[in-house]
Amino acid sequence: MEKKFKVLMLNGSPRKDGNVALAFREMEKVFEENGVEYEDILIGREDIRGCIACNSCSKTGKCVFNDIVNELAQKFEKADGLVIGSPVYYGSANGTLMSALQRLFYSTDFDKSFKVGASVACARRSGTTATFDELNKFFTISNMAVASSQYWNNIHGGSAGEAEQDLEGRQVMRVLARNMIFLMKSIELGKKEIGVPEKEEHLWTNFI
Repeated sequence: MEKKFKVLMLNGSPRKDGNVALAFREMEKVFEENGVEYEDILIGREDIRGCIACNSCSKTGKCVFNDIVNELAQKFEKADGLVIGSPVYYGSANGTLMSALQRLFYSTDFDKSFKVGASVACARRSGTTATFDELNKFFTISNMAVASSQYWNNIHGGSAGEAEQDLEGRQVMRVLARNMIFLMKSIELGKKEIGVPEKEEHLWTNFI
């Protein structure tokens, strides 16, 4: 029986029907066409505080603040892919989203290796590439595979719905979704045919 792939999509915008949502819809069309399950969750309106470095999660396996982040952790563990989308605020990602991601990645100890990550940034004008790089750091510190497109995963629009006019940006999202599906399928096949790379014990070096 063919595996059913699952993608978790986190929208960091406070706008339910904003331009990040529009970008996500372009990806979702492709997921639906290819039988990929997805769950789209709006993060930008949630009341999410930042990490307080209490390290309680190292003992309990979950964040000390029992909010949506712990719910996301369970969904993330079951997912084959993770899409993170954010509007650009002062050349950076939405603060609520960043608080959620920092706590989500830090508090979870399940193996994230070879899950496929994709970042999406939306701006009226500029700051998209800085935000794109910022979001990708969560994937590249976690042994995850990073999905790319024919251009950086950016879409442009200021007022809600304005990104509808960004035909290239919308196409970038569709290509991104297809590439993400290809990566998920290829990784699954690779695990069966050749296995996963050997793991070394993690060495920690502090710079004092």
